[in-house]
Amino acid sequence: MKNILLFTIFGLLAHKAFSQQTDTVDQKAILKQIADANGYENWNEVTEIAFTFNVDRDTTHFERSWVWRPNTNTITAISDTDTLTYNWSDMDSTAYKTNAGFINDKYWLLAPFQLVWDMGNITTSHEKDATAPISKKQLQKLTIVYGNEGGYTPGDAYDLYFGEDLLITEWVFRESNQTEPSMITTWEDYMEVKGLKIAKMHRMSEGDFKLYFSGISVK
Repeated sequence: MKNILLFTIFGLLAHKAFSQQTDTVDQKAILKQIADANGYENWNEVTEIAFTFNVDRDTTHFERSWVWRPNTNTITAISDTDTLTYNWSDMDSTAYKTNAGFINDKYWLLAPFQLVWDMGNITTSHEKDATAPISKKQLQKLTIVYGNEGGYTPGDAYDLYFGEDLLITEWVFRESNQTEPSMITTWEDYMEVKGLKIAKMHRMSEGDFKLYFSGISVK
């Protein structure tokens, strides 16, 4: 009886360990699937991507433009008053401050790819049936939470909502992984360029706010 009990306990522990390992594999798989649905397999062919990040809130407009050469990690920041080119391998204080804006804008542009790029610094959970906050549709939900070290905003969390095509349609940003949303927007007006699928428009359900991209080009 004692041997049978030990075997049963061992079997349960082994099953739990296997289930946890399977869950980890499944979580990583969904990250890659979402990235691939947005053309991640074509990213290696990209030598340059340029875009303008725009925010309209009520009657105000803000924009800044970027040119990124991922093969050399060279970034050019373009504003109304200045142009700055820098490299991630050698940033002074001005470049470091500027780069915070680039990291933010790039994340909005390429969040599906960030799921793969940041895989080593996030924890995830996946629900196959969840209510999207804006459309109220039943969609899949992927929650990602960043580690508490590294980056400009460690510990932040995102809830991504998507359908069978694995394209994000809404997301929730939660600063420092707090329970209440910090921002909720749509993901819409997708375009495809050089095999990359990019959502050009993000709107809030309330208020006159939209965040969008223009001047997108990929080489």
